[in-house]
Amino acid sequence: MTDFSDRLAGNLVKLPPYLFARIDGLREEALAKGVDLIDVTVGDPDKPTFPAIIRSMKQALGKVENHQYPSYVGKLSFREAVADWYKTRFGVSLDPKSEVLTLIGSKEGIGHIPFAFLDPGDVSLVPDPAYPVYAAATIMAGGEPYSLPLEKKNGFLPDFDRVPGEIVKRAKLLFLNYPNNPTSATADMDFFDRVVDFASRTGVVVCHDNAYSETYFEAAPPPSFLEAEGAREVGVEFHSLSKIYNMTGWRIGFLVGNSSVISGLGAIKTNIDSGAFGAVQDAGIAALTGDQRPVERMRRLYKRRRNALCRGLRRIGLKLSRPKATFYVWCEVPKGYTSESFCIHLLEKAAVLCTPGHGFGTHGEGYVRFALTVDVPRLEEAVERIAAVL
Repeated sequence: MTDFSDRLAGNLVKLPPYLFARIDGLREEALAKGVDLIDVTVGDPDKPTFPAIIRSMKQALGKVENHQYPSYVGKLSFREAVADWYKTRFGVSLDPKSEVLTLIGSKEGIGHIPFAFLDPGDVSLVPDPAYPVYAAATIMAGGEPYSLPLEKKNGFLPDFDRVPGEIVKRAKLLFLNYPNNPTSATADMDFFDRVVDFASRTGVVVCHDNAYSETYFEAAPPPSFLEAEGAREVGVEFHSLSKIYNMTGWRIGFLVGNSSVISGLGAIKTNIDSGAFGAVQDAGIAALTGDQRPVERMRRLYKRRRNALCRGLRRIGLKLSRPKATFYVWCEVPKGYTSESFCIHLLEKAAVLCTPGHGFGTHGEGYVRFALTVDVPRLEEAVERIAAVL
């Protein structure tokens, strides 16, 4: 068989190994050995999709029109449901025809938007640490990611004043994500006002990833970037049904905001995909317009898990900030370890698999991420296993 690996596109060769693919390999090796593994890596909800959504999907499968090619931009009925949800949740009014775009999961949209706005040599401003797709998509589109350090002393918020002028001149996109993966940090409206000001002065397109807006534990829910005055003039917001409604495998999300940015990504999608499956969009409508009490129940569940894990990790001497949102705990590694060596140590000695912080960027070094996607008894067992091998 001919080996074509030496003919891979240059942009693909530039990519680092995808973090979660590497973790999959470690997981498979451990399970193949029969290890009783406690896996707190990938942010994939462990509870099933809500029953009402599943019932809606079953009904939608019987509709003949859902067996044909869907609209490239998504059903208007789904986009109307998104607009109504945004109005109810954030107080943001959207035109469903021009300011909402259906995505095959928000990852798909995030992965494709650099192709709409970057030419070779252009720059994306990318948080560090961050969801790896922001930088990877930039590289695949021929652009260059420039890291914005997220540091504990700044509340894991970027400092735009530290970006060199020559980088600002080349920057076309700015990726942000609050509530944040992996640090679990949150942002307030003062920060988003500063983002709008920076974007207005520099001309960058703001791409805010708001996938974790509904996983919060405080009285005041996290805001949308689009709530900031002038935000729609400078950017867009990605969102997803994955984390809210336990629909990670369904692949349904959306982009909202600036109509010209929506149009740009829509042009890319028109040329490379045929839209989201109609029945999944119908199920998405049921999710967005239906009973939201199951979402609140999931919040309470994650809060119990957060409290149990944070309490346990602190008891055994690990340093962390208790998250206000997301289902992640960003934990400092003990002295004498790197993020990777600590993860390997826990895997080999305690059969606990967490995510090394450096996989999210160089400024993630010194941390590991725990996902709150296993039940409290297993989290407590993970803490006891970790305590035994520290």
